[in-house]
Amino acid sequence: MESKLKLLITGFEPFGGETENPSWEVARLLHGMSVSQCNLVSVQLPCVFSKSLEALENALKLHQPQMVIALGQADGRSDVSIERVAINVCDARIPDNEGAQPIDVAVVQGGPAAYFSTLPIKKMVATLKSNGYPASVSQTAGTFVCNQVFYGLQHALKDQKVASGFIHVPLLPSQAAQRQGTSLPSMSSEKLRDALLCVLPVIVNHAKRGETDFKIAMGAEN
Repeated sequence: MESKLKLLITGFEPFGGETENPSWEVARLLHGMSVSQCNLVSVQLPCVFSKSLEALENALKLHQPQMVIALGQADGRSDVSIERVAINVCDARIPDNEGAQPIDVAVVQGGPAAYFSTLPIKKMVATLKSNGYPASVSQTAGTFVCNQVFYGLQHALKDQKVASGFIHVPLLPSQAAQRQGTSLPSMSSEKLRDALLCVLPVIVNHAKRGETDFKIAMGAEN
């Protein structure tokens, strides 16, 4: 009998004075599932520059996953945004949950300028769209703690055969409703959960069999 792979999913604690974070609500719903030939385990990361990477590294050591998906909240985005690249800079427009606001600070001193996702990002987007979920390849993960974790994840796994990357998800409806004077897109945690479950077979096949990604245009003009 073929052994199951382990997928580590990370989500962030709420930040910016909010009480919810869709990345963690989705990760929490997926925790403990055993589907698509893999076991899912979820870990919450602090939205704190000085603590996020240590928490991530501890989770990697503890769980020894063959696949990793890091999730983050993206205000204003209307779809499941699968990130292409992480850059080696922290440039915080707002403070983190402990008041730190690094500006033009490297995620890893002396590290490369950027790392690419090792997930089959275009195949994932195509699969999501064909199943009715809004999705896109994103060309920027920002410069806040999300990007820091994405970069730190790829750096930690650069010499390992672990499929890993980052996905930004929209606000929850309850969050969007609290933003007075705005009309921000949102998606329920249940729909986001189902979207991630939809692409699990794609990720598993990529990790197990080394299937190549689609070579189709999903770039951006700006």
